Amino acid sequence: MNYLQSHSVVHPEAKIGDNVTVGPFTFIEKDVEIGEGTWIGPNVTIFDGARIGKNCKIFPGAVIAGVPQDLKFEGEPSTAVIGDNTVIREYVTVNRGTAYAGQTRVGSDCLLMAYVHIAHDCILGNHVILANNVNLAGHVEIEDWAILEGLVAVQQFTKIGKHSFVAGASLVRKNVPPYIKAAREPLAYAGVNGIGLRRRNFDDEVIKQIHDIYRILFVKGYNITNAIEEIENTIESTAERETILSFIREAESGIVRGFHKVNGSSVYED
Repeated sequence: MNYLQSHSVVHPEAKIGDNVTVGPFTFIEKDVEIGEGTWIGPNVTIFDGARIGKNCKIFPGAVIAGVPQDLKFEGEPSTAVIGDNTVIREYVTVNRGTAYAGQTRVGSDCLLMAYVHIAHDCILGNHVILANNVNLAGHVEIEDWAILEGLVAVQQFTKIGKHSFVAGASLVRKNVPPYIKAAREPLAYAGVNGIGLRRRNFDDEVIKQIHDIYRILFVKGYNITNAIEEIENTIESTAERETILSFIREAESGIVRGFHKVNGSSVYED
C-alpha cells in the first residue's frame, strides 16, 4: 500500500514500491523508480531518470535527476541513482549524468544536508555526509565514509578518499587522500582523521601506521616519488597502506599540499 497525498502529481507509469509516502505538491515523472518504504515530503520534484532506493527520506524542495548543467548535454538518456537508507534534506539538487558516464550516483546510508548540490556524473560511496551548502562540480568522486563540512566547494574531476574529513568552507582543487583531515586555504593536510577512524573501530596500531605513512608523505620533506619509495621500504604492507599508495598513484592532477608553516609557526596537526 502506498500513501499518495492530495495535490501530488505522479505519472501512472512511474515504478513506486510498497509503502512509499508521497507528500502534497510533489511531482514525479514517468521514468522514475522508487524503492519500498521511502518517504517523499511535500514539494519534491523527481524527474525522468531517477532511481531511488529503499527506505530513503527526501525532504521538501529537493530536485532529483534534473537535467545536467552542462552545455555538452544533448538530451541523452541518463540516470541519477540514490542508494538505500539515504537522507536528502531540503533543497538538495542531484543532477543526472551525461554521455560521459551515463549516471550520477549517491550510495547507501548517506546524508545530504540542506542546499547540497551534486552535479552530473558525480559518484558518492556509502555513508558519505555532505553538510549544508556543499557544492560538487561535475565528475567528482567521494569514497565511503568521507565527511565534508558546510560550504565546501569541490572542483570538477576531483576525488576525495575514504574516511577523510574536509573542514568547512574549504575549496577543494586537488585530490584528498584517504584517512586524513584537510583544512586551510589553500587546502592542505591537517593530520590523520583519528577521531573518525576510532569511531569506526579502526585498531590503534592501524591508526599509528596511517600516521607513519602520512608523516613520510607530508611532513618529512620528500617529493611524492621518494615518499612512495620510502613508504614501500619501511612500512609493512597492509590494506590501508595499499589503499593510500593506490590513491596517490592514480591522482593524476595531484593531491593536497602537505606540511607547511604560517608566519614561522607550525600548522601541522597530528
